[in-house]
Amino acid sequence: MNTAFTPLTIGPLKLRNRFIKAATNEGMCKGGLVTKGLAMFHEYMAKGGAAMSTVAYCATSKDGQTFVDQAHLSAETVPDFKVLTNGVHKHGAAAQAQITHAGAFTFLPKDFSSMKPISANGGFNKFGVMTGRYFKKKMDRDDMDRIAAEFVNAARLAQESGFDAVEIHMGHGYLLSQFITPFYNSRKDEFGGTIQNRMKFPAEVLSKVLDAVGNDMAVTVKYSQTDGKKGGNTVTEGIEIAKILEATGAHMAQLSNGLNVESIDTMFGNPLPATGTAPKNLIVRIGMMMQPKSKEPDKEFSQLYSIDPAQQIRDAVKMPLCYLGGVQSMENINRVMGNGFDALGLGRALIFDPNLINDLKNGATSGTGCTACNKCVVMMYTPGGTSCVEPGGKRGHDGALNLVRASG
Repeated sequence: MNTAFTPLTIGPLKLRNRFIKAATNEGMCKGGLVTKGLAMFHEYMAKGGAAMSTVAYCATSKDGQTFVDQAHLSAETVPDFKVLTNGVHKHGAAAQAQITHAGAFTFLPKDFSSMKPISANGGFNKFGVMTGRYFKKKMDRDDMDRIAAEFVNAARLAQESGFDAVEIHMGHGYLLSQFITPFYNSRKDEFGGTIQNRMKFPAEVLSKVLDAVGNDMAVTVKYSQTDGKKGGNTVTEGIEIAKILEATGAHMAQLSNGLNVESIDTMFGNPLPATGTAPKNLIVRIGMMMQPKSKEPDKEFSQLYSIDPAQQIRDAVKMPLCYLGGVQSMENINRVMGNGFDALGLGRALIFDPNLINDLKNGATSGTGCTACNKCVVMMYTPGGTSCVEPGGKRGHDGALNLVRASG
């Protein structure tokens, strides 16, 4: 049997195979509700053969959200998340909650949260131009203690909700990433300067989460192995980040790429799709507006587009690593596993067909029909949420399910 279909142990968790549904913001939490639509989405992934399905972008608090239509972990969401995790477990898979804080990358209504969001740096907040949050607050020691406690509390709530793992989001330009990348961190104290200093607070968060739940849950990290733009982190820093995560005790790292605004095509391997009309969602509009501003040419999608930096990181550390980026065929899978990676993260390919893993295992197919058109990214903010609109792809469910509590 191909090693991709053999069990994998990460921390205290044993997975049935090496395929992980990567976090891809589902857009199914309208008004912040954890909905029947979201629960159904992840049950499909489990039923289709994935070993673990990751619920994307669960904020550590309401104030840590990027936007209103986003899940957060609190006592009030535990009953709904239990419905989701029960549905995943019913099919023999594990459920992972991705936990994060937006920091300055927030677009909440003016009366919803602080008008001066926290970040690694203070001063002008370029994300706040459209929401009136023109300035951000440089985090001090009290802020760090408070946010680290938020991550710990979120992990405990995830455990209470039946999740088997938590993934701490340290990539793409959210709060912890705002400490890691030089695009947002120019501090002169012990939390700025070298990559070792810039990793101090994210590593502290990881350590505290491990102390709180690491004996009972897998604690993984998703981070950007490169920032994908001149002036940002390169694979040299990506290797150092992996070494720090390994030394801190992370059970696994998922290797992503890029930043939401500065280098979104590095994240996906190619640009967001051009559309005739501007999407209603502010975040998508910002991403699409920023693309033409980049001095770098648009990337053309290629399979395994992140394999080169990922391989350098694989060669530098012994900790379990999950490869993410352009896995579309059994040939790709064999190459990744043969190169020493422990798991494979799939996003768009499973949105196209949640049953892909079963079909690959049974020999019914040798690859996905996904073309990486990225239209599913824009669909994220429609009433139906994330779904494929290409011929042959799985259509989304009724958008009405994204308005009803999972436990309702």
